[in-house]
Amino acid sequence: MNTVGFVIHLRRAEARLKYATDLCDNCGVPCEILDATDGRQLSDEQLARAYQPSQVPPEYPFPLGQSEVGCFLSHRNAWQALLATDAASALIIEDDMQISTGFREALALAQRHIKALGYIQFQTRSVSGAVVDQEGPAKLYVPEVTPLRTSGQLVSRKAAKKLLELTAPFDRPVDTFLQMHWHTGIQVAAIDPSGLVDVLADSTVSSNKSIPEKVTREWHRLSYRRTVARLSRKSVSA
Repeated sequence: MNTVGFVIHLRRAEARLKYATDLCDNCGVPCEILDATDGRQLSDEQLARAYQPSQVPPEYPFPLGQSEVGCFLSHRNAWQALLATDAASALIIEDDMQISTGFREALALAQRHIKALGYIQFQTRSVSGAVVDQEGPAKLYVPEVTPLRTSGQLVSRKAAKKLLELTAPFDRPVDTFLQMHWHTGIQVAAIDPSGLVDVLADSTVSSNKSIPEKVTREWHRLSYRRTVARLSRKSVSA
């Protein structure tokens, strides 16, 4: 499997450069650092062109912050970078990850199935469900409800092309958009354990909310997630 690698790195997050470099050096495929889009530097016109709310049901209940827009654009840049090569797939990793024991097995497992599945997450959280295949400790799942996070993933050319077409513009965070396999036609798979681990507690996507705002936001979040779970299960059973 001809695979290239991209590590998404935000230049102003200088503390993460060493992790980005280590990922490039140790991921097992030809890899380069890909500059992340800094949402803080986007003009109003750029933000409005990229992010347009209420494009696809179910409606996402929160407006996106600049950092969330930048994060989505960064992944779109990685998909575009894959299409600019002759590779069949791209390993895309965010710069707050570190490679650990079992990663090579997880990558081999993902490469074995990427042509058929299109998008395979390297999860840093536990995944449950029926095991599709296994390589060493790494187990491949195709969950009904796609797990959140875009810490690491293997993406095929076909999936990258389709995702680019569907996300110009986009209306929600990238990991939330990827949950909508009834819309994208791509039911994201996940590997656990993936051999990727979080090395930084901070995030470049953050916000400060009052307690009442947090309570209201959590209620809307739970309601949205229940809808996603219902639509996911309906799509799988159809």
